[in-house]
Amino acid sequence: MNLFINKIYRHRYDIFFSSLLVLLIGLFCFIIPKNETINVLKILENKTFDIRQNIISKNKSVNKDIVIVTVDDPSYEYLLETYGDWPIPRSVYAKMLDYIQAQKPKYVAFDLLFIKNLKRIPKSDDELIEGFRKYKNTYTAINFDDYSSELRNPPILSENIKTNVNIDSNNINIYKFQNCRIILPEIIEATSNVGHINTPKEDDGFLRTIPIVVNYPQMNKDNYYLYMTLKLAIDYLNKYENANIKDVRIDKNNNLILGKRKIPLTENAEVILNWYGPSGLENGKTFKYVSFWEVLKSIEAKNSGTKQLIEKDFFKNKIVYIGTNIFSLSDIKTVPTSKYFPGVEIHATLLNNILDNHLIKKADLKYNILICLMLMILASYTAFKIRSVYISIMLFLILNGLYLYFSTYVMDKYNVWVWVVVPLILTVFVFVCSYIIRYLIKSRDFEYTYKLATTDGLTELYNHRYFQEKMSENIRLAEKNGSQFSLIMIDIDFFKKFNDKYGHQAGDAVLKHVANTLKNNVRNEDYVCRYGGEEMTIILNNTNKETAINIAQKICNAVSAKKYQLTPDLEVNITISLGCSTYPENGKTPAELIEYADKCLYNAKENGRNQVGFINVKNS
Repeated sequence: MNLFINKIYRHRYDIFFSSLLVLLIGLFCFIIPKNETINVLKILENKTFDIRQNIISKNKSVNKDIVIVTVDDPSYEYLLETYGDWPIPRSVYAKMLDYIQAQKPKYVAFDLLFIKNLKRIPKSDDELIEGFRKYKNTYTAINFDDYSSELRNPPILSENIKTNVNIDSNNINIYKFQNCRIILPEIIEATSNVGHINTPKEDDGFLRTIPIVVNYPQMNKDNYYLYMTLKLAIDYLNKYENANIKDVRIDKNNNLILGKRKIPLTENAEVILNWYGPSGLENGKTFKYVSFWEVLKSIEAKNSGTKQLIEKDFFKNKIVYIGTNIFSLSDIKTVPTSKYFPGVEIHATLLNNILDNHLIKKADLKYNILICLMLMILASYTAFKIRSVYISIMLFLILNGLYLYFSTYVMDKYNVWVWVVVPLILTVFVFVCSYIIRYLIKSRDFEYTYKLATTDGLTELYNHRYFQEKMSENIRLAEKNGSQFSLIMIDIDFFKKFNDKYGHQAGDAVLKHVANTLKNNVRNEDYVCRYGGEEMTIILNNTNKETAINIAQKICNAVSAKKYQLTPDLEVNITISLGCSTYPENGKTPAELIEYADKCLYNAKENGRNQVGFINVKNS
């Protein structure tokens, strides 16, 4: 524990500055406009959703009881040749409805807006209206928008198609529309099986969600309308699963309650669709498509008693959607698994999701935060604890790879959407910051170890080994550059007697005092070293003999000028003796320079101490 505390203490500045770095980066991220940051993260997260959906859709299969009758390009051409114009007579849909209903389907849903009477074709609308009145398992659509009342007067919709929605949640914001594209009023009077088909796209142009409930206020009152497929699904659950669903309820956790099913909603009362792959038009692996013209030809064949293109009872016990899939009729969407996806197949996808109870749910914020924290801890641990950089990076990549697999797995098996982008960004950020901290600590450890190896523990001067290294280094540089440097040898006067009289602790205090005085009276580029015992040295870079003697005298005076307060009650006089040598004047090797300076020091002691010693030229 003490070792740990000591290490923390030694690295307190590293930890402080590393934390400051993290804080500054965090503040930088905070300063970036929040809306822009959130939008970028949302777009990136949506892209990861698309990737995961493309991966897991390969393992899914659709309900084979759902089929789609579509006005494709061949059908559109056939209809224009036959009827000369679009929209075609409503009686065509009425005949198709009679043909399909004769085979006893479970439900039939028109992904079409029957707007305004076709006055050019008398009684055509009446046949379709009668079909809705006659077949109670038939559905059709309306569409809400926000067009100005000056362009279109907002219609008052019949109570017949509204739905009671009980909202227990305080965290739901249901889409509110100002206007409605009304269909034939007679259809609304004939059936309550009318729901909206609004499918707003996200900022990147993709459709991932559907507003399952919308609000169209009238006369200062909220009025709720269900998505057409949701109405169909409720009837299906009531009839085939005895769900006994009367009113729709959104619980406090933003779940749409449908009997025993809980349909997860976003804060805008949307459902997130779970896709089954590219459109059935592209690969035939999803919903079964039947061309509109094939049905019309089969109707003609039935009436004439010839062989039909569609097999007998093909629509029996099926849920049939009727819609379009051509660009000219503006019903093509871009979804996570397909660039061109017919709007009618979106209804089929939603119904399949509801029946399988496989709609996507976003993981709660607390779980996403927990995941982020766990990944950050693992990333930090990997950076700090693994010695090998290569292995550390490999483990980090494996960690992120495993998380990507995990995020895909939970979406596939549990229909849960956990964050990917934010956890990965935070994990990379923490990993990089951890490496920065690790190398700062490593650098400080190296400095600390180096200091221990080169510094005297008592005086904090450079030690004898370092002194020898610097002497050799200075000689090489001086020889190379043709420069000079000087050496001062120092000895504390009567130090042994001082130790004997006052004790070794007092002697240590004197050594520290003299060492501090030396350091305070030289330049930063000079080296003050403990040579051994009470002897100390100073290497003066780029210094000639005369300057070295002046510096030595200055230091001698500084030490003797003031008494040293050994204890509160005791002051002592401290003096030193000094000797100088200069390269190359007094020697060309460390040994020669030390010997010369030592002789000068000896002369200082012989001549009364507390002075800088010299060698007489005659004696030398």
